Amino acid sequence: MKAKDWDRPGFGGRIGYGNRPALLVVDVTVGFTSPESPLGADVESVVTAIRKLIDRARCRGVPVIFTAVAYTDADLVTAALFTRKVPALLSLKAGSSWTQVDPRLEPRPDEPVLVKLYASAFFGTPLLPILVARKVDTLIVTGLTTSGCVRATVVDALQHGYAPIVPREAVGDRNPAAHEANLLDIDAKYGDVVGLDEVLAYLDRSADNRDQPGLTGLPGACLPGHPGASRSY
Repeated sequence: MKAKDWDRPGFGGRIGYGNRPALLVVDVTVGFTSPESPLGADVESVVTAIRKLIDRARCRGVPVIFTAVAYTDADLVTAALFTRKVPALLSLKAGSSWTQVDPRLEPRPDEPVLVKLYASAFFGTPLLPILVARKVDTLIVTGLTTSGCVRATVVDALQHGYAPIVPREAVGDRNPAAHEANLLDIDAKYGDVVGLDEVLAYLDRSADNRDQPGLTGLPGACLPGHPGASRSY
């Protein structure tokens, strides 16, 4: 924490890391990454940072989970108040290109893409049973936007008993002031905001999850040339 208002005893303790992480990529869809979208923002560096985390997680056999906001006609009735408050969300019609995960992140067939109607990745999705089934204790939260869906997901992760870790470089917002204010508040009260390199190092030393069914960490997965190996973007 930097701001003097939080620079006092009782705020900003460290939750720390557990032994069974999962990587969550929140709403990094074309509707949020394209400058042509009404919801788009300049998040090139964020996408690059997330790609590094995805590659490392796959190498280590750590689950990778994606979310996307998409609305059918029936969903627009369910989420009527949310879309009334944020009319730009109406552009995220189910089946449109705006609702697809940014192709630079390339979800694999065994990596869930959870469709949600509201901010938190936990609300109305099977995220919780997925984490329980895989015995996850630490949730690395990345994606868009810091002041909205990322923050809501971090708060819910804490409330569900997961240690939320937020790599600073791997979250973004269309409003820089909101981005910084929410990172400050998350770090003060809800999760640990840390550097990208620290999280990459944590993934390298995390417990080996390759014995879990359905995970992609295979011997040699981090070798150059393997689909899970890091690459330059």
